[in-house]
Amino acid sequence: MDQRKKVIACATVIEEMLPLLPPSIGYEILDFGLHLHPQNLKMVLQEKIDQASQDAEVLLLGYGLCSMAVVGLVSQTATLVIPRTDDCIAIFLGSCHAYQAQVKKEPGTYYFTKGWIEAGDSPFQSYPQLVAKYGAERATRMMKLMLKNYTRLAFINTGQANLSHYREFTRQTAAQFGLRYEEIAGSPALVQKLIEGNWDDDFVVVPPGQAVRYEDFANTNVPKPTNASEPTK
Repeated sequence: MDQRKKVIACATVIEEMLPLLPPSIGYEILDFGLHLHPQNLKMVLQEKIDQASQDAEVLLLGYGLCSMAVVGLVSQTATLVIPRTDDCIAIFLGSCHAYQAQVKKEPGTYYFTKGWIEAGDSPFQSYPQLVAKYGAERATRMMKLMLKNYTRLAFINTGQANLSHYREFTRQTAAQFGLRYEEIAGSPALVQKLIEGNWDDDFVVVPPGQAVRYEDFANTNVPKPTNASEPTK
């Protein structure tokens, strides 16, 4: 008999999960802004886990290590399954190895996806507010400082339909801030395995009553994220 499953996912990651979720798996979406305060994210995740554990036997988390926010999470009655990644970029690319290849190719890269753009929480999208608050000249200097280590703005094509708007947004943003635009192929492989229950070494599987440990992620050799809006892990 199939175990009852539920997804708890970041608003950016759920975009890639929804097309693949069967009707039998419910889901809850958490605001991306919680990443800005990892302790708040940890607290909210634990609350949602406690609630979902009343009905589900397996909880699929649409998160990576995410600034240590998942460390210490526990369900007394459900199994927790988490992609063994540092952040969501590896999820969009389909594996940690794919992310490592991109970092090796060009470490100074900021990544956009449909979900990242819709979340609207990046230095690029906050630029108009900076202009309104500090004036165009100072806002431009602030942006240049934030982006001094970046050379490329990459749009991850995750295979969803109707991506032309998001692709063009990324292209225009790259041009506005002097970055090279590039489109790279994403992959649903990691999300598919998470949903279908093919939990190999790409996943941390935590039995009921046990807490998520940092050591569970320590062997991934995943480079630190380059998206400035995602705090350093």
